[in-house]
Amino acid sequence: MEKLYEGKSKIVYEGEEPGTCIIKYKDTATAGNGVKKEDLPGKGKLNAEISNIIFNHLMENGVKTHLLKVIDDTTVLAKKADIVMVEVIVRNVAAGSFSKKYGVPEGSPLKNTVVEFSYKSDEYGDPMINDSQITAIGIATQEELDEMKAAALKVNDLMVEMFSKAGIRLIDFKLEFGRADGELLLCDEISPDSCRFWDAKTNEKLDKDRFRRDLGNVLGGYSDVLARIKG
Repeated sequence: MEKLYEGKSKIVYEGEEPGTCIIKYKDTATAGNGVKKEDLPGKGKLNAEISNIIFNHLMENGVKTHLLKVIDDTTVLAKKADIVMVEVIVRNVAAGSFSKKYGVPEGSPLKNTVVEFSYKSDEYGDPMINDSQITAIGIATQEELDEMKAAALKVNDLMVEMFSKAGIRLIDFKLEFGRADGELLLCDEISPDSCRFWDAKTNEKLDKDRFRRDLGNVLGGYSDVLARIKG
C-alpha cells in the first residue's frame, strides 16, 4: 500500500477504492509535540477499538464521520478527506492547559461548555486561534467554523451521556474535521489519546495524562475505558 502520511499515532495509506484511505493505529505514545515518546505494545489496538465504538455511536445518532468499516484490530477504512487545519477543543471541566493559562484549579466545573480552536501545527506548537484569524488566513470559512462548533457540541452531548453511563467524567477532548464530497466530516480518532477521561467517583485519570505526567499504568487506564464502554 502507498503510504500517504505518518503521524505520531497513526499511518494513513491509499485505499483500493477511489476516495478512500486505510488508517492503521500505532503503539507509539507521545507528549509535548513528540518530545516525549515511547512504544506501548497494545496501545494501538486499544485506541482503535475505543474510537470505533465511539464513532459508531455518533454515526447512529446522526454525526457524519469518515469511518467506512473496521478492517482489523488496528486498521480501518475511511473516506479520504482534506483535513481542516484546526483542532476543535471542547471543555466541560478545567484541566491541562486551560488551568495553566487561566489559573483555574484543575477539576473545577465550568459554568458553560467551552469550544475553542487551535492551529494544527507542530512547528508552531498548536497555538490557540480565533474565528477571525482562521478566516483571515483562509483555513476555513465562518460557515464551516459554525458547522464544526455545532457538530462538536452535539458530539459532546452524546459522549457525556455515553460516558456517564460508564461511570466516567468527560473532562475535555479534541476533534478534527475534513472536507470530502462537499461536506464536513468528523475525522481522526476519539480515544484516551485525544480526550480526558476521569473516574466519576475517584477522579482517577484514565487517559493520556497517565503518560504525560508519568503516573504509570497507561494501558491499564485505556483498558479500563474500553471495558466500561463495552459494558
